[in-house]
Amino acid sequence: MTETNWLSEDEHVAWVRFTAVLELLPSALDLQLGADEGLTHFDYFTLAMLSEAPGRVLRTSALAARTNATLPRLSRVVSRLEAAGFVERAPCPDDRRATNVSLTEAGWKKVVHAAPGHLEVVRRLVIDQLTPEQVQQLSAISGAMLQQLDPEGRMLASEDLKRGSA
Repeated sequence: MTETNWLSEDEHVAWVRFTAVLELLPSALDLQLGADEGLTHFDYFTLAMLSEAPGRVLRTSALAARTNATLPRLSRVVSRLEAAGFVERAPCPDDRRATNVSLTEAGWKKVVHAAPGHLEVVRRLVIDQLTPEQVQQLSAISGAMLQQLDPEGRMLASEDLKRGSA
């Protein structure tokens, strides 16, 4: 049996703080978007990723990669967004086995309306708490973790890592 490699005091403090952020930040983002827009953060992120895509359309698999989601989770969210009139699904013209998800005009209006409030919360809770150097460090630290969490580079956030930039 191997000996446990316990965390040092500094490592333990860093880990406890990081896990607190992991727990508290998603709830804070959901709270603002839920109160202001009736969306979860994942709903908003899905709409935002579609809004940035060429023609506001993505294959389901590409949308899953951009939103860091599994296909089953994305399917449930897309069903909810489709019922609200924010997205539409259609067969992919290039591959009959694939499905495209497109942002509707109502979805575009929703994401445009939601963006300022969401950005204010992201700035207040994260970005404005850091110096420009710390923002760069946060990006580098997140990139280092993503190399372990997404070694194949499937997620949008990992794309720069595959190209060798941090």
